[in-house]
Amino acid sequence: MNKKVDELKKHLKEGKVYRRADLTRWSNAVDRHLLELTKNGFIEKLSAGLYFVPKNNVFGKVPPDDTELVRSFLKEDDFLITSPNAYNSLGLGTTQLYNVRVVYNHKRHGEFVLGGRKFLFHAKHRFPKKVTEEFLVVDLVNNLDWLAEDKTRVLKNLMVKVPSMDLKRLQNAARLYGNAKTKTLFSNPALKN
Repeated sequence: MNKKVDELKKHLKEGKVYRRADLTRWSNAVDRHLLELTKNGFIEKLSAGLYFVPKNNVFGKVPPDDTELVRSFLKEDDFLITSPNAYNSLGLGTTQLYNVRVVYNHKRHGEFVLGGRKFLFHAKHRFPKKVTEEFLVVDLVNNLDWLAEDKTRVLKNLMVKVPSMDLKRLQNAARLYGNAKTKTLFSNPALKN
């Protein structure tokens, strides 16, 4: 390995994801250096222009953290990662497991495979900083048609659960994050009973 590649390696940290463009400040031949580092296993290519310096533990290489991966891909911190699997925690009878992560963000829309994992990016105007029970309920209703569940049963179970929830917070989440159908459902005056 040559001195220039060694110099680049000094700037790379285990467990971090890097964009090719980020590395140009440390290398005048970034593509050649990345090829060399990839061949010797020091760095892994995750997708076009996205690289990862693996971290090892007793079980082998640790994959990149989803948040780190998405942050590097989007080049920003304003996003929310969730999964349809989170709906199972609501106790509404959903049991399916999905091999996908959903990323709400302001920039990208579409399906992307990053580091061998599937991410569905949805460009949205609004999304919370973190997942709450109210947001999960609104998100579930927004995406009900997409789920492989008995939709009628899930909605029936939801209507049984709603009275035990903070209705103001739920309606606020529906107003902020719901689609038209979801907003209509949660603005129903009958929910107040």
